[in-house]
Amino acid sequence: MSFQPPTGSRDLLPLEVIQKTWIRERLQGAFHRWGYQRVVTPTLERLDTLVAGGRVRPERVVQIQDRDGIYGLRPDVTASIARVAASRWGQVPHPQRLYYVANVFRPHPQRGHCQESFQVGVELLGAGGLLADAEILRLLQDGLTAIHLPPWRVVLGEAGLTRAWIQGFPPVWQTLVTQALIHLDRVALGQLPSPWREQALAWLDLRGEPAQVFQQLSTWELTPAQWQRVNHLKSLVELLPVGFPLVVDVSLLQPWDYYTGIVLQVAVTQGHTVQLVGQGGRYDDLVGAYHPQGKTVPGIGFSLNLETLHQQLLPLGVLPQRPARPDWVVIPRGETAYRAALDHAQSLRHQYPDQRVELALTPPQEPPAQGVVWVDASG
Repeated sequence: MSFQPPTGSRDLLPLEVIQKTWIRERLQGAFHRWGYQRVVTPTLERLDTLVAGGRVRPERVVQIQDRDGIYGLRPDVTASIARVAASRWGQVPHPQRLYYVANVFRPHPQRGHCQESFQVGVELLGAGGLLADAEILRLLQDGLTAIHLPPWRVVLGEAGLTRAWIQGFPPVWQTLVTQALIHLDRVALGQLPSPWREQALAWLDLRGEPAQVFQQLSTWELTPAQWQRVNHLKSLVELLPVGFPLVVDVSLLQPWDYYTGIVLQVAVTQGHTVQLVGQGGRYDDLVGAYHPQGKTVPGIGFSLNLETLHQQLLPLGVLPQRPARPDWVVIPRGETAYRAALDHAQSLRHQYPDQRVELALTPPQEPPAQGVVWVDASG
């Protein structure tokens, strides 16, 4: 019998825990400076919560059934926080600036096993509009700068704009277009009849440097409501600092169907490899899915994948390279000194609460270099 962790999960040894803690603490530091506070939600939720009123497909949730109903392991944290906001919104001041550190679980799309990963993210609830969107993007920049992430860029889109544009297609083609845009599937879009095929492929190509994309969009025939969203996106770009690494991708859609406004992905480029390390967006209708009277509360946030951040930072040498060494080592001089050594080590811990004090459980092969206290039976 092999006693290994389940496929899709893994053990973390002390050095890896230390390195991921380093990343997490620097991200949390950025969140704290912006006034965000930590929230904790259950790992296990009712399936009705996790599917968010049909906005998340049940097959994206690892499900567990017992005599009380069907539950699920959270595939993300946003839906859980929206549930909390709907149930306790009247009890707290708003807007609410929240952040979380949590494990999430998703079925592997091909192999079917459960995949566990860890996320660090923020949610800004009770604030809509341009300024809230800009806060989230600038907070994201502060966090990524704090961990010294290698060259990264934000891919920014507008889900409300793209979904409204898709509504102009015949209903029979709308699902195909939506899924093709989510997966960047040009082959699927090529199956559409003309002129829908040409329009869909042209929309898929609306990505690049912001000024260039907005210039291309100026030639499209859009509704006044759609132009309003385009102008919002333009104004948001103008609020970002000079040098903010940004790609505008009008066709960007997320697999989660609850996004209603801007959507974003964080991509890191190393050599010829591009890896996504985070995503997020605006979800102004999600809280209403849980509120008894359907009250809507605007929300926006992002999540960063701790595993992929660790992979990107590991080769750079910025992470701790070894576990912390003790500040003190207390060594008893024989068995008669055991009690005195235990007492002295505890005394040092009280005297220096921020330092590490270890008890030598066996005689050292070589004397430690510093911070050594030999203790005999008399103390």
